[in-house]
Amino acid sequence: MTPPGGDTQHGIRRRNLARVLRTVAAQGPVSRPAVAARIGLTRAGVAPLVDELLRAGLLVETGRAATGGRGRPGSELAVSDRGPAGIGAEIGVDHLAVCAVDLRGRVRARVAADAANRHRAPGPVLRQLSGLLAEVTAEIAAEGLRPAGLTVAVPGLVARDATTVVHAPNLGWRAADLAPGLAGVTAPEGGSSAVPLTVENEANLGALAELRLGGGAGRPAAPPDFVHVSAEAGIGAAVVVDGQLLRGARGFAGELGHVPVYPDGPPCDCGGRGCLEQYAGEPAVLRAGGLTPEQAAAHPGPGARIALLAHRAADGDAAVVRALHEAGTALGIALAGAVNLLDPQAVVLGGALAGLAPWVLPSLERELTLRTAVTAESGRTGGPAVTVSRLGADGPLLGAAHAALQGVLDDPLRCCAPAHFPRNWAR
Repeated sequence: MTPPGGDTQHGIRRRNLARVLRTVAAQGPVSRPAVAARIGLTRAGVAPLVDELLRAGLLVETGRAATGGRGRPGSELAVSDRGPAGIGAEIGVDHLAVCAVDLRGRVRARVAADAANRHRAPGPVLRQLSGLLAEVTAEIAAEGLRPAGLTVAVPGLVARDATTVVHAPNLGWRAADLAPGLAGVTAPEGGSSAVPLTVENEANLGALAELRLGGGAGRPAAPPDFVHVSAEAGIGAAVVVDGQLLRGARGFAGELGHVPVYPDGPPCDCGGRGCLEQYAGEPAVLRAGGLTPEQAAAHPGPGARIALLAHRAADGDAAVVRALHEAGTALGIALAGAVNLLDPQAVVLGGALAGLAPWVLPSLERELTLRTAVTAESGRTGGPAVTVSRLGADGPLLGAAHAALQGVLDDPLRCCAPAHFPRNWAR
């Protein structure tokens, strides 16, 4: 996003402030000369920008930095661990979660609760979520942090540039606008300004988290072109092209779970037949693995049933291993079409699929190899590399929190104005 102001002097200054802040956030602690070199400005040009960000409380000086040359040593710069925070929330089929991250990318508060949200009306869900939001914002307020924005991850179609869940089959929601139910949170009584609210598909946020956080710990960063597949009760996907989400005309791109795998298969909640979710979604795998509804219900909470499947597969339960093998086959068939159409560099398994990768990957990769016509750089035919996200089921929530900080990084002048932050957002 380009800050407002166009090519006016004011607009250029805003863009340069954003460039400085992003550079320090990504690479700090870093010296002023290093910032100038990395964004292509002179030291004299960077100095007033840094001073403005220091006054706004977005940057801090960490101490003396070696210059490697003549002159007085400067101070290294880092983003502040106080000030704005991104608030991420997740509405899952069987849980709710909220977390806050600061400009350094650290999780500063996190709460979660089991919640049977399938076919539960939006109103009670949002009231419970508001309680969790109040807990998190109260906790970060005690540490000098203020909400810069709220992004909510949902397992369904979200209208582009809106807060309406158009259809979430696994929740049973249609045309549900979340803004009224969160109005007391985003614009609390006595607050001077509303906190920006974004509602986004959980798979999209998982992909953004992979793009920004997926590297580290000896792992390469995500490539600029990949397909991210995640699962809870349903299966979602997100397509990243040149480092940007491919959203589609209405914002509905990535509905991999409703790609027909076997067109004459069982009916799906979406109205189609033989969709991928009927073979690789959590309920389908539980059934195929011989687990009764009562056994599944005895393991509530986020990831509990996936952990049960992984445990049984690791113990050699033949029915579960076979069910996961068949799920991988169905995933491979569905993904082959996407790979042939888009030619991504990688396919990333995230969400619950990350925990089931040892049993899902072999059949998935086999189908991609058989069905993909793209020739890899190595010269062999077959599909792209298939990797497993280190973020796992945390991806959508972390992606939501980091997305909520984008307004600060895109336009520090607007977002660091004191009036932007309601003082009593958490009560």
